[in-house]
Amino acid sequence: MMTNNYIQQLFAERISKKKSSLDEDGYKFGKIKRVKKEAMLANPDMELIDLGIGEPDKMADNSIVEILKQEAQKPENRFYADNGIDELKQAAASYMENVFGVSDLNPDTEINHIIGSKSALAMLPAAFINPGDITLMPSPCYPVLGTHTKYYGGEVISFPLLEENEFLPNLNLLDEEILKSAKLLYLNYPNNPTGAVANKDFFEQVVQFAKQYELIVVHDAAYAVLVFDDTKPLSFLSIPGAKEVGVELHSLSKSFNMTGWRIGFIAGNAEIVKAFAEIKDNSDSGQFIPIQKAAAYALNHPEITKETALKYSRRHEKLTTVLNSYGFNVTKPKGSFFLYTKIPQRTADGTKFDTAEQFSQYLLREHLISTVPWDDVGPFVRLSVTFQASDIQEEDRIIEEIKRRVSRDQFIF
Repeated sequence: MMTNNYIQQLFAERISKKKSSLDEDGYKFGKIKRVKKEAMLANPDMELIDLGIGEPDKMADNSIVEILKQEAQKPENRFYADNGIDELKQAAASYMENVFGVSDLNPDTEINHIIGSKSALAMLPAAFINPGDITLMPSPCYPVLGTHTKYYGGEVISFPLLEENEFLPNLNLLDEEILKSAKLLYLNYPNNPTGAVANKDFFEQVVQFAKQYELIVVHDAAYAVLVFDDTKPLSFLSIPGAKEVGVELHSLSKSFNMTGWRIGFIAGNAEIVKAFAEIKDNSDSGQFIPIQKAAAYALNHPEITKETALKYSRRHEKLTTVLNSYGFNVTKPKGSFFLYTKIPQRTADGTKFDTAEQFSQYLLREHLISTVPWDDVGPFVRLSVTFQASDIQEEDRIIEEIKRRVSRDQFIF
């Protein structure tokens, strides 16, 4: 009888060495799913409160969905889109000017559509990374650019995002020898998982740093318009000289509640965009044209995101109030839908937490509250305010239920 043993022996090293790709237990989110399932089975009468999932809780605006419906019925939209339609590129250029004040983008040479930020981050290393090259990435961060850097024989060097520096990296601490082999510098603000936002001074430093060491900056701006209170949306490309050193990725997943639609755009340096387009041309045939048409409509109506940002701002305020009343030290973030907080040391009755994963599993098993642990730079958990709630009344009910469950424990910090 034929076995699968020879199949396993034929895996590329990038797969066989990364067992977590095939072993769900070894992957953070796989573990969360498994423990979540176990906790729900153990507590069948208790509602799961999911503060771990990083996806919008609502559908895209009806006006966007209507454009998709209309365009999907047109026979001319059934063909391959390849590297995107002009309508979307023009809408992206207008969006960058109207929302961020970036007025010098050429839609023909400096913008291309992407099938979500994840696919763009996966493709970019193919254009730049040879064996031995280095990608610089913050810790913690979204890992896809680093994963594909390693696939091409490159190396990932991490630098910490520390609370004392407002979760902005100190790039000057990076070793000069490392910088000689570095090609890509990944940044993400507003940040996942910390919720931190960048400012112009920081981005100006990044531009100078990139020029000094001849780096390509990849700024993942997936949460760029989800900012609160007096914070204004900020694009890396609004900084003088930024277009000379890098690109920015914009996604409609979070800003327009279009997660599963898989659409966004890359903008910035024309040579980088051209190189990306070549890789993309050999990787996919473009996103479905009606989705691009709907995305163009969305980008031409940036006001759609305002209500979403206000909702997340309101939920952040409520959740931080609850957590702080029980000993946590949480500050409302200025952007994204994530809260990031240090874990307690123990409970008053003696349950100790040495890692964020231990604390996250405790919340899930004991209180059926799902979070995401981050032990990369100290033990923190990430909580998302994208929990399912149809209106403010339902939102308040869930917040009160979180308060009721957390109040069962006395946490020692």
